Amino acid sequence: MPRVSHEGGGNDASKDTDEVASRILRFCDGRHLAIAAAESLTGGLLADAFVRVPGASSVFLGSVVTYDIRAKATILGVDRELLSTQGAVNPEVARQMSLGAGVLYTGAAQGRSLVTLSTTGVAGPGPDGTHPQGEVYIAVAVPDNAPASPSTNRPGGHVRHLQLDGSRQQIRESTVLAVLELAARLLGS
Repeated sequence: MPRVSHEGGGNDASKDTDEVASRILRFCDGRHLAIAAAESLTGGLLADAFVRVPGASSVFLGSVVTYDIRAKATILGVDRELLSTQGAVNPEVARQMSLGAGVLYTGAAQGRSLVTLSTTGVAGPGPDGTHPQGEVYIAVAVPDNAPASPSTNRPGGHVRHLQLDGSRQQIRESTVLAVLELAARLLGS
């Protein structure tokens, strides 16, 4: 599991995030793909990374913020038993959140294939039960017609576990950059 340290202020991270988000949007626009997201600890920062880019509305459909554990079940369809026994900081929860975003935004995609992203974890301050501050799961699902290799295009998406350092805000920003970088890699953008 990678340990990411977020050093310095938000400027460099913001520039990196803007560059990766722009690259993903251009790539998806050129291939008739749409993007949707489901967020927990990032609380809308992932959506913001896309909507800061002029013209994002041609690709980015939206993001549902399910900060509350019950919202993950009722809105995204994450398994209630899983949430009850394992909590929200879990790789399967991240995967199901990504799948749930796909279900929610399928109609809005208007025939385009969907790329879905999700974030869940502990931003802090401090731990959440047995999960330390900075423990995060991200998931990205790319459509079958995306250029990702068969080994990375798994049913329900690719999940990555992160252990991030920094303040609450830095962990949230680092999570956004990490999920964007994973999406860019899987898409080949």
